Amino acid sequence: MSITNSYRTASPALEKKIDELLQLANVSADYDKFREMLVTVLKFNEDRPSPADVYQMNTAFKEMRYASKVFQPYAADKKICVFGSARTKPEEGSYRAAREFAQLMTGSGYMVITGGGHGIMGAAQEGAGRERSFALNIRLPYEQKPNETIAGDEKLITFRYFFTRKLNFVKNADAVALFPGGFGTMDEGFEVITLMQTGKTPIIPVVLVDEPGGNFWTTFERYLHEHLLRDGVISKDDFKLLKFTDNLAEAQKEILNFYYNFHSYRYIGDELVIRLQREVPPGAIRRLEEDFADILDEPGSIRMSGALPEEINEPELADFPRLCLKFDRRTHGRLRELIDRLNQF
Repeated sequence: MSITNSYRTASPALEKKIDELLQLANVSADYDKFREMLVTVLKFNEDRPSPADVYQMNTAFKEMRYASKVFQPYAADKKICVFGSARTKPEEGSYRAAREFAQLMTGSGYMVITGGGHGIMGAAQEGAGRERSFALNIRLPYEQKPNETIAGDEKLITFRYFFTRKLNFVKNADAVALFPGGFGTMDEGFEVITLMQTGKTPIIPVVLVDEPGGNFWTTFERYLHEHLLRDGVISKDDFKLLKFTDNLAEAQKEILNFYYNFHSYRYIGDELVIRLQREVPPGAIRRLEEDFADILDEPGSIRMSGALPEEINEPELADFPRLCLKFDRRTHGRLRELIDRLNQF
């Protein structure tokens, strides 16, 4: 097997042993990446890390591997993360709203991911049911039991570290719903918004949901306008990444409409390649180029295409038509507007 990876150790004998080990394990797909991981472990040893650093890296790696194993059988199912306070009581309106919203989303084919605790998390998993639920619990200094719906289920994962837990929330979510909550809810919300705003994770629908007639998120929206936007630390287009509502059906519609025609996207070279369910009519391409000229690095660069050679590692997506463009990689709120436009076809 030809090895093109330049990430190597300084020992030819060790290099040979690494290849022998990988071949003994029948590693074929992503051979170079598995090889890099082994080399990273050996280089880490050369750095003479502290016991605490070794423990942290070992634990984080094991958590990531195990979570990947749990989610893998459900890769084809769309999933929504539901965040909110663990302190919300069953008699409160936001509890009932979270439960009903989860029922709506599972009825639309989604699975629900929560933090596994009580309050809003328990309400969402109560609405979704055990079979359609994942829970990413966190080990805390005080005892925290998972909610009754998910306790003991194979889709309950308990993390030691917040950063591995948060990564798994984001990487497995096709949508996010934020119900009223405290620091943790705000943290998760700002995390996903920041990652989308900076282009570090693909754009997904994010809905901030109040109970009917509630004002928790409308007050927050006003704060964003009166301070962050007014002071120039965010832009008006950033609000396109969010949806504020106290209407559960409207929240559901926001998520379902996002995937009406849009499927996914990735970068290939200097092009953004958007996978669609249906082609954009030829006559509409020129209009898109005019209306979204401000986000194109190269005027007139929008084109339709089939699967590109670089996408050979994603054969399950081969049949989707592609819309390719030279996106400026900065104004992601406007990219969300483009996705909304594509969903009209």
